[in-house]
This record gives sequence, structure tokens and C-alpha cells, in this order.
Amino acid sequence: MERARIKRLGKKCLVAFATISLFYSCKDEPKEVISEEIAIVEPEETIEFGFNLDDYVVKRDTIQKGDSFGQILERNNIGYPDIFQIAEVAKDTFDIRKLQVGKPYTLLCTKGDSLEKPRCFIYQPNKEEYVVINFQDSIHAYTSKKPITFVEKEVAGVITSNISEALDNQNVSVRLAYKLADEIYPWTIDFRRLQKGDRFKVIYTDKYIDDSIYAGVADVKAAYFEHNNEPFYAFQFETDSLTGITDYFNEEAKNLRRAFLQAPVKFSRISSRYNLKRRIAYYGNKIRPHRGTDFAAPIGTPILATANGTVIESTRRGGNGKFVKIRHNATYQTQYLHMKAQNVKKGDFVKQGDVIGWIGMTGNTGGPHVCYRFWKNGKEVDPFKQKLPEAEPISDSLKAEYLEFIKPLKGQLDNIQYKAEPLEDIIIDTNLIS
Repeated sequence: MERARIKRLGKKCLVAFATISLFYSCKDEPKEVISEEIAIVEPEETIEFGFNLDDYVVKRDTIQKGDSFGQILERNNIGYPDIFQIAEVAKDTFDIRKLQVGKPYTLLCTKGDSLEKPRCFIYQPNKEEYVVINFQDSIHAYTSKKPITFVEKEVAGVITSNISEALDNQNVSVRLAYKLADEIYPWTIDFRRLQKGDRFKVIYTDKYIDDSIYAGVADVKAAYFEHNNEPFYAFQFETDSLTGITDYFNEEAKNLRRAFLQAPVKFSRISSRYNLKRRIAYYGNKIRPHRGTDFAAPIGTPILATANGTVIESTRRGGNGKFVKIRHNATYQTQYLHMKAQNVKKGDFVKQGDVIGWIGMTGNTGGPHVCYRFWKNGKEVDPFKQKLPEAEPISDSLKAEYLEFIKPLKGQLDNIQYKAEPLEDIIIDTNLIS
């Protein structure tokens, strides 16, 4: 009875920490102590940008068209004399005139004050970096970065339509497709012509800000692509520890890069191939040789130099429209026609992948594209039928180290399982079951 009464009383009381002791005695029995403890859980502090946000009234917004640093502070009860002083101190760290429309900012304001005056202005030019202009005690400004976490992941898949769809079906960022197509395999696999049944495996790292904000694919450590039943391994390896230069090599230590990119435009489609016997209805179905390869893409799409070289022409002429021509060495030259505008001039040295202009419709053209022409020993040829030179191989001094380095990675790749295909429905004839 006594226990039940105390339990009823306990239900009517709210306590943060309690010890209830019950003493009862029976003849020839010792006293028994029953204790119940209820512990309180302290709420976690909210820390961001190095500040405890619980100490402030936090106001978040984005830079609007016409906003300035002074206007933002004035709207929040900071006078112009103070604004001028804050701006003068901060200018050596951050140019407050460079606030970009749409970028987020945070104001940390006084708590328990009806004016809620700002004590700190925090601007985020991108997801990782932020600028702090602190004026709650003395005025000081600095830039910093949010903590970054890298998480290694694996993915494997089978192509049914394209690489982007295969990754999207597994909730993997399409950015991984761009890395595979543009950074690792652009010299060896034409991602515009993948075949149904092609397969891939990738070991990569995803980047997270503050452990929760996804910031994209950071790196690809190793990959395997089976295209037209031909295997293509790729392993990232640092070839220069002083500069941190890395490249991708296959399982035999051969560089995957080539001296030339396969295409001057990323993720475009070929609308017309090199064809010396092409007939055009517009010209009475007469043979009009096409000595280039047309890559269709929207107007304004960047056009890339397919290899290192020197610009020998950047001009406009007849049906070619605006174009750029590059000499790569004594053997090879390339030309890029119908540009909207050029980004280089005669005499400029360009590197593979540099933007040399933008897709347009200048000259004789029925739609936005770049006509890519390729010369070998002074003769225009089809670049897709040439055995193009490879990039520099891995040095002999590093080859043994490389082959040892990739052993565990290759083993890891080989052990990744492809996502199981759904089993086809099996129809059972119940008449056969006795």
C-alpha cells in the first residue's frame, strides 16, 4: 500500500533529478532502500561559423539586387558612422563591394535587446568558404572554411541508356559521370556512343560540409569500365610529390591520356561525320565532301582545344565563319569553325582543355555546332580513324611503386558486385501440380 501511494504521488510531480527512498520494516527483516534517479539531458549547443548561435538572435538572408553592405547594416539599426568604420577595417580582408546577388549572409544580433542590433556579419561566397566581419567588441575581419568531411564510396552499374541514368538510378550524383567522361576516359571511351550492356565500377570520395551538406564528388580513386566487351582500368596516381600532380594509368602503368581529346565540346552529339562522299539534297544531291566532324551543342557552349599548341589563325572567313586554327607540332593541326566568338588570338599558346571560343552559327551552317577539322602532315583526315600519340608514360623509377600501389585498389574494384538485375516473372502452370 505504501509503495502504491508513493508511486501515485510520483506521477503528480515533475522533477529534474530525484531520489525517492522508501524505508519499511518487517519483523526480523532488515530495512530496504529503493532509489529511482531521473537524469536531465542538456540540449546541445548550436555551433556554426565558430560561434554559439544560442547566444544571438540569428537573421539569415541572401544578397538582393541593389543591396550593399551599408544598406544591410542600416536596415538593421547600425548608423553610417559605425558602418564606415567597420568597412574601413574590413577592406584589407574582404572587399565589401563584391557582394554577389543570391549569396547567403547571416547577421548575429544582440539577444534581449528590442533593437536586436547586429554584432557580426557573415557572408558566404560559396558553400565552403565564409567571411566574418565581427564588430561586437573590436572590429576585425577574417575568412575561413567550414569543416570538410570526405567519405569513400563504391558504385557499380550496367548501362541501359546512358551513364547519367545508370548513376541516377542509384541516387549517385551525375557529377561522377562528368568526371568519368571528362577527366578519366575522354581519350579512350566515347561516352556519346556507349553500348547497352557496358558495365562500370568506381571507387570515389564524396565531399560533405559540416558533415551534412553534400558538396559533390571530390575525387575518383579507381575505376573500371567495360565498353564493347573491352576492359578499361583507371587508377589515380601522384606522379610528382612536390607539385601534387596526379594522372590516371591503367593496370599496366600506361597513361590513359592521349595527346588529343576525342571531342572539342563536352557532352555534345555528333551531327555529321567526316565523309568524302557525302551528298546534299540542297545542292542537287551532288557529292560535297565533308572534311570535318560536326559537334552539335547550344549556342554559347564552350569549345575546347583538343591538344596543346599555338594559335596560328583566329579570324573570320567565308563559309567558315569565325574560327580558330591551332598548330600542335610539325605533324598535327586542328581547326574549329562557326564560332559565336573566339577566346584566343593569333600567337597565343593554349593547353589541352582551354576554352578557345563558343558555339555559334557564323558562316554557312544550318544550326549551332562546331565543325572540327583535323590535319595530319598537311592533309585533312578523320581524327576518329587515326592512331593518335599517347601522353608521357609513367617513369621507370615510379613504375614498380605504382604497380604495388594499385594492387589493393584493383582487388577492391574486382570484388565490387554489380547491382542485381530483377528476376523475370515466372509463370507456373498449376495444372502440372498434382
